[in-house]
Amino acid sequence: MKGSISELLRLYEAGDQLDAASTIPGCWYTDSRIAEMERQGVFASTWQVVGRVDQLHEPGRYLTAEVAGEPVVVVRGEGGQLRAFFNVCRHHAAAVATQAEGNCDAFRCPYHGWTYDLDGRLTVTPDFDGVRGFDKSQNGLVPVQVEAWENFVLVNLSPGAAAAKSSLGEVVSRMAKLDLSSLRFFERRSYVLNCNWKVYVDNYLDGGYHVPYLHKSLNTVINYKEYMIECFERSVLQWSPMKVGKDAQTAAVRRGDAAYYWWVYPNFMINWYQGVMDTNLVRPLSVDRCEVIFDFYFDQAGADADARNQASIAVGERVQQEDVDICEAVQKGLLSRAYRAGRLSVRREAGEHLFHRLLHQDLVKASE
Repeated sequence: MKGSISELLRLYEAGDQLDAASTIPGCWYTDSRIAEMERQGVFASTWQVVGRVDQLHEPGRYLTAEVAGEPVVVVRGEGGQLRAFFNVCRHHAAAVATQAEGNCDAFRCPYHGWTYDLDGRLTVTPDFDGVRGFDKSQNGLVPVQVEAWENFVLVNLSPGAAAAKSSLGEVVSRMAKLDLSSLRFFERRSYVLNCNWKVYVDNYLDGGYHVPYLHKSLNTVINYKEYMIECFERSVLQWSPMKVGKDAQTAAVRRGDAAYYWWVYPNFMINWYQGVMDTNLVRPLSVDRCEVIFDFYFDQAGADADARNQASIAVGERVQQEDVDICEAVQKGLLSRAYRAGRLSVRREAGEHLFHRLLHQDLVKASE
């Protein structure tokens, strides 16, 4: 779209109350300049989930990730402390950890053999004698803020960022009541969608608005009329009483008194049912493509539970495919000259309204 970034940002009225509000404009989902501002002003400055604590259960265990286009490595240090660094050798910028996860006693760059201990200190520089003005102690791996919450490992590329738990806010105390420690990781699946990452988040935050029309099997176990939305400073809780559904496959794996759906700004979701949880991490790949990473957790493991767990994942995949199809259709519609922005449901879309205002706040700050 033509126009300066400041003109694009002025297209959204962040001060409008929900009953008068519209969505962010369609061009925010299709303009590559907005996508670049999000990379720097949103993803590089918020706490991002990069893995699980159980992946780092002993010293030397590490995992790698990409956050806002930056390579990151997280490791359990010798003293048991969790540490994170930019996964970039200080010599000629090669990655020092080349696997998705693994175990090591030091990081040795595969390019020229520069070696760093688990605390990030540079210890070995082959054939580097005679170099003047070089101080090993000033050339360790560049650190990144890292914290753990429940079984989640989070990093923040912004050196001055507030603690993760303060950013999570209400999520910490409210999720504690669900006893997440009783659930064990089972499987990861990943989906690439031909849509902007915000389209997927909007879909998640519409307060169940699309459930009766798009997710007919899920709608049989969700009490749509009593579906509730609670907005906090940087998160949204959507929850619904459960009912006995007519779809036998769904009813068998979606049980309990209530379903809870947490969204944490900007791109992390936690979906909890009795004995079942999956998390969704939405990663932008380009202005019109994103990856959604699903991690599945269950309260039972072993051969006896595998069939139930796989059946639960199958139900989740059916819902996910329905979301994929509609999100990709929305992305096409956002390019139409017939669309500028849409109005929001007061009953259903308070969460989406919060998301758009937080995003606008970060983009304005990034543009200054």
